[in-house]
Amino acid sequence: MRIAVDAMGGDKGPHATVVGAASAVIEDPNLEIQLFGPLQQLKDEISRLPRPLVAAASRMRLVDAPDVIVQSMRPSEALRHAQNSSMARMLECVACGDAAVGVSSGNTGALMALSRRALGMVAGIPRPAISTAIPTRNDGRCYLLDLGANVDVSAARLVDFALMGDAMARHVDGIAAPRIALLNVGAESTKGAASVQQADLELRRLGGINYCGFIEGDGIFAGEADVVVCDGFVGNAVLKASEGLARMLVQRVQATFEAHWSSRLVGLLARPALKRLKNELDPVRYNGASLLGLAGIIIKSHGSCDAAGFHYALRRAVQEVSRDLPSRLEAELVHRRSVSSPAGGHSLPGLAADR
Repeated sequence: MRIAVDAMGGDKGPHATVVGAASAVIEDPNLEIQLFGPLQQLKDEISRLPRPLVAAASRMRLVDAPDVIVQSMRPSEALRHAQNSSMARMLECVACGDAAVGVSSGNTGALMALSRRALGMVAGIPRPAISTAIPTRNDGRCYLLDLGANVDVSAARLVDFALMGDAMARHVDGIAAPRIALLNVGAESTKGAASVQQADLELRRLGGINYCGFIEGDGIFAGEADVVVCDGFVGNAVLKASEGLARMLVQRVQATFEAHWSSRLVGLLARPALKRLKNELDPVRYNGASLLGLAGIIIKSHGSCDAAGFHYALRRAVQEVSRDLPSRLEAELVHRRSVSSPAGGHSLPGLAADR
């Protein structure tokens, strides 16, 4: 499997990307990586790989892309002037079929705009939605979408998110009937924005999905749903808050055990359990968000991730390619539209209305 990687997008520059890619190649002998960025910078990073990762260089192809899309660049500017950027060249590689999937830690708005132009969308979906999994109780996980791509959304878009999240949970995680919920400020039908209330009505009329109604924020981490739908502003706030809380809890626990000699002794005894807790809560393990709705597979890695985090994003990319999610999503949404067409007496709100 060949993965195209924008090596220049993250906050830590190409070092984290190159080291993360090298470790992924060592882990998976069937993996090849194409790294896009200024050629000399990439060569320098390859030359500095740690000894255990040096062998990965034989399966990492460097492709010169002299320009870099900075975080402050507007999507419109990227569309007009960034043809030679590492991000745009990476997307071209995926679009022409030279790579099965693309991964970037770069400017989210630019990645959304350039991905949409390079790859197109499936089944009438107007814009991609960003989705990732977050940990829940009893070693579970829940998909949350949207995470920032669509800030002000209609009820129709929320229905789209529900359908795409349902498909992802079934095909990627093998959940037969994923529990779908709308994030709201309460469980009562009278609460929430007008778009959320309307989406609730439309999802209740929709057949073929396991819609459970409204969910509040604490219900996400309690494992009450497999897919939680919200607008991008709310989703991004929930994700960033949960990541910050997880880090704070781990730090507080460590500080508590280091505060006194007696607690240090207890901490030594509890070290295996503390390590397990840290690993379970570490947001790095869940790095790699899907751009759902594209007619191709693009994974957005967290901009601030280190090499380990980028490694997890590449794992996510491999997993999605193995499930061929865009094709499955296209087939399911087209089928829903055909069976819910006006000729049949009703329309599918999320695909046929409010565009």
